[in-house]
Amino acid sequence: MARAALSADAVVGIALQLLDEKGPDALTLSAVAGRAGVATPSLYKHVRNLAELRDLMSARIMNDIADQVGQAVLGHSADEAIRALMTAWRHYARHHPHRYAALLHRPEPRTAQAGKRLLDILFATLRAYGMTDSAAIHAVRCLRAVLHGFAALEAQGAFQLPEELDESYELLTHMVITGLHTPTGLHTPTGSPPPPA
Repeated sequence: MARAALSADAVVGIALQLLDEKGPDALTLSAVAGRAGVATPSLYKHVRNLAELRDLMSARIMNDIADQVGQAVLGHSADEAIRALMTAWRHYARHHPHRYAALLHRPEPRTAQAGKRLLDILFATLRAYGMTDSAAIHAVRCLRAVLHGFAALEAQGAFQLPEELDESYELLTHMVITGLHTPTGLHTPTGSPPPPA
């Protein structure tokens, strides 16, 4: 890549390619610089350090997940939307395991901004179940825990028992959908206004 074409976005793209090909242990500023065809100090014009690069990468990954999940749920509602959402989330993690493992979940501003897009999709999906306000927050937390837990364990090869993972995920999806239909006392009372988008 020509030095004039280098930018923060380009550096993130190069780092993600390196991550995909060689895994997280290979991600260093010198490796990224070598792939970009520049000396390592040249990267400091675009990222301050490796920590900032990881933050920028995480924001890109979060936005990519939001794009895929948002596209998947488009035109669906309630159970179909939940099923599409869960399928898309797992699909991303399975096809980009190193990227998914590199995702930062702490509220760093850039990742948080990207994460808000994803949360907005989750909240919108839950409105079909009559969930808003605190009920929706509790449900989103549970949904995130289920989605991330399964995806992270699968990406790490943690499931070693013989039964098919697709069948396990189908059961998990069924359990989530059934749970969303089960009264818990957390549903927003009928007539309560939805929260702002």
